[in-house]
Amino acid sequence: MQIKSPEKHGLDAARLSRIDGFLKERYLDTGRLPHAQILISRDNEIVHFSSQGAAREGSDKGIDEGSIFRIASMTKPITSIAFMMLVEEGKVAVDTPVADILPEFRNVGVYNGGGAGLPFMTRAPAEPMRMLDLLRHTSGLTYGFQYRSNIDAAYRTQKSNAGPVENWYGEADLDQFIDELGQLPLEFSPGQAWNYSVSTDVLGAVVQRVSGMRLDRFFAEKIFAPLKMNDTAFMVPADKADRLTDCYMFAGPAGRVMYDRGENSMYLQSPKLLSGGGGLVSTALDYHRFCMMLGNGGELDGARIVGRKTIALMTMNHLPNRSDLSTMSQSLFSETQNGGVGFGLGFAVTQDVARAMIPGSPGEFYWGGMFTTAFFVDPVEKLHMVFMTQLSPSMLYPIRRELKTLIYSALT
Repeated sequence: MQIKSPEKHGLDAARLSRIDGFLKERYLDTGRLPHAQILISRDNEIVHFSSQGAAREGSDKGIDEGSIFRIASMTKPITSIAFMMLVEEGKVAVDTPVADILPEFRNVGVYNGGGAGLPFMTRAPAEPMRMLDLLRHTSGLTYGFQYRSNIDAAYRTQKSNAGPVENWYGEADLDQFIDELGQLPLEFSPGQAWNYSVSTDVLGAVVQRVSGMRLDRFFAEKIFAPLKMNDTAFMVPADKADRLTDCYMFAGPAGRVMYDRGENSMYLQSPKLLSGGGGLVSTALDYHRFCMMLGNGGELDGARIVGRKTIALMTMNHLPNRSDLSTMSQSLFSETQNGGVGFGLGFAVTQDVARAMIPGSPGEFYWGGMFTTAFFVDPVEKLHMVFMTQLSPSMLYPIRRELKTLIYSALT
């Protein structure tokens, strides 16, 4: 890895270096985060890269450029790109009804009462769920961990031979997952609200059905190999196991506690349910290559993944009536602040920088993962960031906004 002179790329090196001190003082010395790694790129050149903190509890070995992290919902943009590759091949379209590919959704209704021990009552949706709704999270699906409705309660408690709906390391595969989802009501009629959800997991099932390839194989052959993302996958192989970092969660008064220990992690085994919404592990350098492809209009080092106009389409605001998330969101959980932010085909998209109340550019797109990982791509400034750590939930600290403020303050 070569780190280029920030000054040659319009950045103040002294101001960039403040980021490392900020992370150390506010998040590492206080024990809020176990470790922190940040990569900043401009003009497709890495201008800042730093790693701080131990990779594993009780070890002196720090995280480094080879460290592997659970990227959770930063999987979603990759799944969205995979779907758009199939759109470019004419095999499916953004406005295709989901039930055309996944007939399990053909008779799904919208919640109209019941639950909490009573049978669900439903009504017909005003519009069919389309692939667009999966891409932009307006499908009416939800996440069980939101704890806000009778529908997400059903996601947690639905019992079958496969267990609860969101049992990523249980006995269910993607087909069983889709079958169970198709038996539960939607929270709202598709297109009428925004709710962070398993939509992108469903999109992963669409990729499997349309392509005829398992999702892990599609990713590996069509995206990761061409982009040389050699450390990104749904599991960590044995020969890389020592590179997987420990992962933590915040447990109230107990503070930060171990969630998934690297040396015996569930990510060392292949999951049955390949989660296009949150199942991947990766490195900062691998995700940097993915960001470069996005920023370059779909191409990197001679490997074209999607066309330039496809990236342009994906990074437009697709919320109805050009709305924003502060208007449309009914979710208790998201990977973004909502003011001035729209949603494209797989990414949040900044529409109004003033309403977002944080430096940036119109058209900048981004997302994050529940273990507090994050990325953004700013096509106007030819700037992107990848941030890695391992602490859930991601909403606990405003670190993403703080990092963006520090990065943009270094532009000269």
